[in-house]
Amino acid sequence: MSETQIRDQIAGYAKSLFDRGLTAGSTGNISVRVDDGWLMTPTGSSMGAIDPARIAKLDETGRHISGDAPTKEAFLHRVMYEKRPRARAVVHLHSTYSVAVSCLCGLDHNDVLPPLTAYYVMRVGRLPLVPYYPPGDEALAHAVAAQAGGNRAVLLANHGPIVAGVSLSEAVYSSEELEETAKLFLLLRGEKTRPLSCDETTTLLQRFPDRG
Repeated sequence: MSETQIRDQIAGYAKSLFDRGLTAGSTGNISVRVDDGWLMTPTGSSMGAIDPARIAKLDETGRHISGDAPTKEAFLHRVMYEKRPRARAVVHLHSTYSVAVSCLCGLDHNDVLPPLTAYYVMRVGRLPLVPYYPPGDEALAHAVAAQAGGNRAVLLANHGPIVAGVSLSEAVYSSEELEETAKLFLLLRGEKTRPLSCDETTTLLQRFPDRG
């Protein structure tokens, strides 16, 4: 796929996420790794109106080399790529239900959401909670890096999810599955639930290993 096609793909998925309410205002960002660095949605831009030609380009170290300035959260994408060499794309959203879960007390910080569905286990697996830091705080990069190597997704406390994938479509689909599971989790609070058992979860993880 050419860089022009990748830029169009980023803009297309960004608009789809925005139109379906998975991000609002100028929140959220997407990046895709290319041969000589990575492409990223610009700072202060609405995901519903991304101009492919103005998408930021960064080199492999995260230095801005062309296009509009990247989001101030570019360092989150950088550490995901550093810790997950097979990842080709990263999606970061401020999606409503995932953010709502990230604000709750009493969560299991090692794995925030229970394995309610097979597809959640297959697409997300384990979801650790990263402690709260102010937006743009570089200390957040170290906290994300500590979890990214062993997890394709992390949830930032009082902030939102970051999801890596072996392709942009996979990162988007996994982000959507995470959001739907967060919604289920909140809908079922106070009800008796039957999450997948340890054996059922293990079987799925063996059959569908973490690729990104």
